[in-house]
Amino acid sequence: MTSVLICDERRSARDGLNRVMAAVPSVDTIDAVGSGEELLSRYGREAADVVLIGTQRALTSGIEATRRLLAIHPSAVVIVFGSPDDTASIAAAIACGARGFLRWDATQPEIVAALADTLTSPRIPFPRDAVDGQAQLTERELQVLRGMSQGQSNGEIGKELFLSEDTIKTHARRLFRKLGARDRAQAVAVGFRRGLVA
Repeated sequence: MTSVLICDERRSARDGLNRVMAAVPSVDTIDAVGSGEELLSRYGREAADVVLIGTQRALTSGIEATRRLLAIHPSAVVIVFGSPDDTASIAAAIACGARGFLRWDATQPEIVAALADTLTSPRIPFPRDAVDGQAQLTERELQVLRGMSQGQSNGEIGKELFLSEDTIKTHARRLFRKLGARDRAQAVAVGFRRGLVA
């Protein structure tokens, strides 16, 4: 069973996510707070298995809450939630160490899959430096990584670069391997940390 702690300034967002999480079979405990300060206090008293932190365009409170929580409790498992087109907030939260992202309108199966993936995947540290000289990305891999950082799908990146979606997937697998990343979010975070994407 999984305990979940929700952090969002908006009561309606907290209540809505609380209702959705209550319907997830593997979740047994749900708590919600309205600020980063409350989050730190509550998590410090009793750590949750997963922390869901809301992000909002042009507001840094969700990113700041993520940064502060992970600075104090680096083993915390954080998933941010927000608008899928708010790539700046997503990238900033992932760069702070968030393990994943959920859309505001995620379905119950998507939430169950995200929780399962986040809880069962080993935490892979973000590599800070090139490992065995393999982190040198080709120009095409950099283009794919930049597309990922802008929230584009493989198909959208392919259309922009005049390549098939399968070719984009191949470049993505190669750049994941070179960066030591397990998925798109981690690859983008590593890219931001290394200055490969802006």
